[in-house]
Amino acid sequence: MKNLLGILSLALIFTGCKSETKENEEIVITQENIEVEADSVAISIDPITHGTAIINWGDAVIYLDPTGGAEAFEGKSNPDFVLITDIHGDHMDAKTLAALELGDIKILAPQAVKDQLPKELGDRISVINNDETQQFMEFSITAIPMYNLPEAADAFHPKGRGNGYILKKDGKRLYISGDTEDIPEMRSLKNIDMALVAMNLPYTMTVDQAAEAVLAFQPKQVYPFHYRGGDGLSDVEKFKELVNQKNPNIEVVLLDWYPEMN
Repeated sequence: MKNLLGILSLALIFTGCKSETKENEEIVITQENIEVEADSVAISIDPITHGTAIINWGDAVIYLDPTGGAEAFEGKSNPDFVLITDIHGDHMDAKTLAALELGDIKILAPQAVKDQLPKELGDRISVINNDETQQFMEFSITAIPMYNLPEAADAFHPKGRGNGYILKKDGKRLYISGDTEDIPEMRSLKNIDMALVAMNLPYTMTVDQAAEAVLAFQPKQVYPFHYRGGDGLSDVEKFKELVNQKNPNIEVVLLDWYPEMN
């Protein structure tokens, strides 16, 4: 009886239900019920363009690498905070940040980004570098390395300058790759629910490399993004095929990141 009461108490905590029940009402509690309630917070990705997105996580709104001017975000909810991954113009756009009139909204970014933004914007930045973690709005935000292979000082993306990110809240983990190749730090990730993975040449990975990386860390859901390169758009349909041939349990979600090219 004590064990049943203990399980019931846990279930009530997860579901937020009242403890009162009708007289003689039969109560059936299973682990599956608890997991469904615990997973009820919705996370969605709203593609803006290329590497720019809005992440809607329950009631929280996160802007990722805002570019494209204020008009690109017209009609969208204001962000609770902003993430910036690197210094290149398709990720760090001071004009867009200024046009959005973000007020005192927090911007998380690596030191290299803060160093290049105008002072009036940089004063609002909370610096987070590789392997550091910050807590904000019940989110745990960890900066993950992103870089080109082989490592070289003159690479498009040298190790330590830019950030990928892992966002964690309510037991869910979202990975944002940033501009990276198939690096060991990505392959060794565990328990990722959603992943945004870049794939474009000559800046990040080929479709085949991206598929192999995803198959290594096995997220539940993966969104190819940032896939416009020197020769046009990467073949994300092939990416989906490569992933699901070897692991049909990984859901590959294809969104329209380049409506202007349709």
